[in-house]
Parts: sequence; structure tokens; C-alpha cells
Amino acid sequence: MIVSFQLSLPKKIVIRERIVKADTGKIAVYVGVRRCGKSNSMYLTINDLIKSGVDRKYILFLNFDDERLQFEQGDFDVIIQAYTEMYPEIELEKAYLFFDEIQVTNGWEQFIRRIYEQVNQNIFLTGSNSKMLSTEIASSLRGRTLQTEFFPLSFSEYLTFRGVSYNLYSSTDKSLLIHHFDNYLNEGGFPELVRFRDNLQKEDAEKILQEYYFVMIYRDLVERYEIKNIIALKYFLRRVLVNSTKPTSIRKIYNELKSAGIEVSKNILYQWIEYVEQIYLFLSLSKFEPSFVKEHTGDKKYYCIDTGLYKALNAQTTENKGVMLENAVFLHLRRQTGFQKKLNYFKGKRECDFIVSNNETVEKIIQVSWDVTDNETYKREMEGLIEASNNLNCKDLTLITKDQLNTVDYNGYTVNIIPAYRYFLS
Repeated sequence: MIVSFQLSLPKKIVIRERIVKADTGKIAVYVGVRRCGKSNSMYLTINDLIKSGVDRKYILFLNFDDERLQFEQGDFDVIIQAYTEMYPEIELEKAYLFFDEIQVTNGWEQFIRRIYEQVNQNIFLTGSNSKMLSTEIASSLRGRTLQTEFFPLSFSEYLTFRGVSYNLYSSTDKSLLIHHFDNYLNEGGFPELVRFRDNLQKEDAEKILQEYYFVMIYRDLVERYEIKNIIALKYFLRRVLVNSTKPTSIRKIYNELKSAGIEVSKNILYQWIEYVEQIYLFLSLSKFEPSFVKEHTGDKKYYCIDTGLYKALNAQTTENKGVMLENAVFLHLRRQTGFQKKLNYFKGKRECDFIVSNNETVEKIIQVSWDVTDNETYKREMEGLIEASNNLNCKDLTLITKDQLNTVDYNGYTVNIIPAYRYFLS
């Protein structure tokens, strides 16, 4: 198995923007929703090593989800023995160890800790959300890991997967990019669907996305956390979904369930929303507050991990492009900010969609609106930006729309109006 994988290198994989770097001295953990391409991202790290001159003999890769690997706790040393027997001339500390889906075996934590502390620090791990979350892998190896989050494709990656070349500043490419961005919003960025889009009918793609969702519900939530109250869970997830991009009160959902005669405790609902975030189905956004307690106890907004998934699950007679664009901008900002910066929303007399801050200093204020040609909409969005600017002492103001490009002075404030496709590619 080890040799077969080595002979397949380098892998033919479409390049992603985020590649986990080697030689960090930490155990690299790939984090993200199922089907977002964590395993393929591991292949990209391996390709990067090969490109840098590392001989493929130095790559030890095993996928523990392979039925040929039936390890018990005491069997892990067989891996190291097999590798050193094949390559006795290689110093083990110079090899690179990639273990995909390692959580399916018992006792893996002790094995990885021992290898890391005594033998080799070039270790890379992924975990399946239905068995062991990548974040829990990190918890099991406290202080030894470096996590990298992976999401469905960004718009730039979407264009790469679709084989679209463009010049961002060409007027002739503007309509092309607007067209593809509209497709990106509707279809989302799960790599499998984007890559094989031309071979799939729209209905087939929606069925696949719905299947992703059902697997997340039943394997990642119901089976994993032994949830028995399926009716309440489905209602709860539906309410979070339809309320995407708006402040969501868990207490209000609890009262709705109670009124409908569905028994579930309020504490269980708070547990469920934590589980949902842990599997990356929905991600939360807190209101910007000077007080840490207020920020983390107030109502949060929730965003779906993929706009295509949101659309496939949220059957409506009319498309809500504004919600989908805001959702896409949130995911774009989460990719950029990661664990390093803070991302919030602002709410005073008016609302503002996104506040990006670093070490308590607000760096950017961003408003999102699909169409601001209506004067009332334009005024509302601008006043939300200005109120946030005054309260947070930040002058970097951006309004993202479907197709407008302009810099305007609004009551003495400079606001950059940027079309969505350009913002995502800039």
C-alpha cells in the first residue's frame, strides 16, 4: 500500500489556494466540512513536497478507511517496521507521514504522540466528521497541532476548476465573470459538483447536495451524538437555515417547538447548535460588543457552509440573491480571517453586515446588498456603514453589490462600492 501510493506521485489534482506547508514542527490537522476536499488537499501538500525536491520514497501515506487496514491498538508499529524494512537507508525523522481518516482505529492518539515526541515531527492528519472531528484530533494532541481550515471552493478556485481564464480589469471579461459568479452563487463550491458540473443535470446536482445534507444530519449528528429526537432536530436545522444571515434566537425556536407540542429542552438546542458548528454545516457570527460576555451570549447570525447547499435545501419560488451574496461574502471573509482575526456584525440603530478587527482594532467595515439602485435601499446601506464607522472609529468602508463599481462621498464619508465578482477575485 505504501509503495503503490508512492508510485502514483505526483497526484493529478487541481490546485487549491490553501496548501498546508511542511516543516512547521507541528502536527498538521486538516479541518472542514465533509466533501470539501480535505484528502485532496493532503495530496496537494504531498505534491508540493515532490515539487520542492523531496524523493517520493520519503512519503508515507495511509488511508485508514481502507478495508485492508484492520488495526488494533498494538499494531501501529507495523507501519513503521514496514517502512523502515523497505527503506533502511532513510532516517525516519526526515520522512513525511500522512494519515488520512486515522480516527477509525483505536489508540491512534498514543501512537501519534509517541511518534511525534520520539521519532518524527512531519505528521499530517485528517479526520471524518462522523467519527472524530478534526478539532477533536487537535484536542487529543494538545499543544502539538497546527490546524488549517478548508472550505468548499472560493470563487477563484471555482474558475480554476471550471477552466475559466480571465483578465480582471478587462471590460470584455466583465460579463463573463458576472455570469460565472451567478453560477457560483447558485451551484456553490463543493469540488465534486463543480468538477463534474457539465455531466450533471441541475436536478442531479441538487439531489447530491441534499444527500450531503442528509449524511451530515444522520451520520455526523444523529449517530455521532446519539440524538433521538429527530423531529425536533430537523425542525431546528430548518429554522436555522431559513433564518440565515439574520440574528437567530435559540430561545425563540425553543418556544416555537414548545407551542407545536414538540418536547425538547432549551439546553439541548444550545448543544445542537454547537454540534452543527463543529461539523461545519453552519458557522456563526457574533454581534460586535465591547464586552466579551455580551458578545458571546447575544443572538448570533448563522451562515450555511455553501450557497449551493443553501439553495438546494431552501426551496423558494423566488431566489433571494441578497441572502446568498451575504452568505458567500461571509465564507470569503472566514477563509481570509481564519483563527487569526475577529469577524462580527454591527447592530445599533442601523445594521452593518461585517466588521473585521485585529487585536481589538477595527480594520474594515463591509456592507452587502445585491442591488442598491433603489434610493431607500442605498440610503439604508450607507447609513449602516456610517453608523458603524462612527462607533468603531474605522474609515475603511466597502459596499459589495452585484455589479456596481464606484467610489462615492456620502455625507463626508468615502465608500468603495465594489461588484461582487471583483471583490472575490481582488
